[in-house]
Amino acid sequence: MSDESRVAIVTGAADGNRPEPAPRRAPRAPRAPGAPGEAGTLGVMDGLMQPRPLTIAHILERAERLHAHKHVTTAGTERLTYAEVADHTRRLATALDRLGVPAGARVGTFAGNHRRHLELCLAVPATKRVLHTINIRLSAEHIEYIVDHAEDDVVFVDRGLLPRIWPSADRLPRVRHWVVLPDGSDMAIPADPRILDHDELIASGDPFAGSFEDAFTLEDENLASGLCYTSGTTGPPKGVLYSHRSTVLHCLGTLAAGLIGLSESDVVMPIVPLFHATAWGLPYGAMMAGASLVLPGGSADPAHLLRLIETERVTVAGAVPTVWTSLVPDLRSYDLSATRCLLGGGSAVPPALSETYRAALGVPITHSWGMTEVSPVGAIGGTRTRHREATEEQRVAVRAAQGQPMPLVNVRIVDVETGGELPRDGHAVGELQVAGPWVAGGYFRAEGEDGFTGDGWLRTGDLATIDAEGYLRLVDRMEDLIKSGGEWISSIELETVIASHPDVVEVAVIARPDPRWAERPVAYVVLRDGSATTAGQLLRHITPMVAKWWLPDAFVFMSALPRTGTGKLSKSALRDSARAP
Repeated sequence: MSDESRVAIVTGAADGNRPEPAPRRAPRAPRAPGAPGEAGTLGVMDGLMQPRPLTIAHILERAERLHAHKHVTTAGTERLTYAEVADHTRRLATALDRLGVPAGARVGTFAGNHRRHLELCLAVPATKRVLHTINIRLSAEHIEYIVDHAEDDVVFVDRGLLPRIWPSADRLPRVRHWVVLPDGSDMAIPADPRILDHDELIASGDPFAGSFEDAFTLEDENLASGLCYTSGTTGPPKGVLYSHRSTVLHCLGTLAAGLIGLSESDVVMPIVPLFHATAWGLPYGAMMAGASLVLPGGSADPAHLLRLIETERVTVAGAVPTVWTSLVPDLRSYDLSATRCLLGGGSAVPPALSETYRAALGVPITHSWGMTEVSPVGAIGGTRTRHREATEEQRVAVRAAQGQPMPLVNVRIVDVETGGELPRDGHAVGELQVAGPWVAGGYFRAEGEDGFTGDGWLRTGDLATIDAEGYLRLVDRMEDLIKSGGEWISSIELETVIASHPDVVEVAVIARPDPRWAERPVAYVVLRDGSATTAGQLLRHITPMVAKWWLPDAFVFMSALPRTGTGKLSKSALRDSARAP
């Protein structure tokens, strides 16, 4: 059954009546050994375990029952316990019923990282609706496309962000209600019957009593729970439709010891936006583990983030490399001694950046690799016990890898031309493909099916190596490789050596058309404030590290590099600039 049809057939209490708890399914009787049609002399049989579905409601219920005293802090100004968050979530569940939002309907959110958004991440899927987190950084054209494509029934939007999306309201007739979330701003709210106030909506009803899991028992754990769209850098955004099963299993993956290893003693701060695959699943993992949560609100100001990490004694935080780079100048001005794991993702973490954090805090930035289609985390970096005897240079090289796949995630590399699987020797380069229970098996409304192999693996578009220990190292995106004079140049490797210069903050290397060589590399560089480093100095710095024909034809200095809506470098924008006359 397709994901689209699953959403369509779910039924619920759109009229506001609380659904009766569904009866628990009785376990099936074991198959008799040797039954007809079964292989082997002994046959096969089912286990006798309870077939209880994996649900997001269980994450909420566990946090409420076992960790009610733990806190969710927003921007350092609001602190609520999990018990209070659960109460608000219960009220939100009844409010969705009063609005007539049917089970299976998509509920959009256009909001920052704060407590009310977290409550939506819990209430919407727990009540059998589908959470659609909308990227607030997208263009109006893309926002309208995905809201219409998702057929959102209701959209919850931060008051300060309302001017970004309200001009599109009349072009989105399927949205029946726009619910405004208070965010501390005093932005004017248009007089329109479609606009509702979130806090008034919540306050007007009583929270339902009883168990979330009993009230919203799932008939099938594979029912849709969340919808997140890709950034659309290579075509229209594609919808990735998560299930309760995939979300809970990914959540448990974040608790895996030796990787991220979230635990009850942690204080977790997702700097990465909630609209990006629910902040990499960190809030769900934190609540499952009983860890406290710190949400930074709408500000990415370095001083604000560093102050939160210090005052809240944050132990685990996740952000894209751009954010980690912005914090470097003031790292030593704050007490960040509580940190034990700093996750980087969204794009490759430059080794020099990771080592800067290790030198300052004793904690490097840990690589993670994933995609929206992988929920999003598929691999976690870092050294293992066998590296204790390695040289420091060897450990730096290991930390620079994207890491080993998380439990239940399978990876392989295949020859781009033949599709044959390549050896795991750390040298063979092929397209990275991935499979697992929290990896997409298709796109919403069956668009982009060429992104999957005939045997069901996701084609990532990344070129990578895998070594004998399973360490994954990205070589490049397939579209970012540079072919000069018939030879391949890795933009990622070239970026790494350029970024090793102490004055380089960011760098992106792209191919520029060349009449003789077909393509030649050009480096776009952001230098530290006050740096007088020249192109010639950068060229001399990297010359000993790469082949002569890898050396960029030009260095273009910029104050900032263009970015996609998810904060990744936008090489397509740079390529357009390079092609411009």
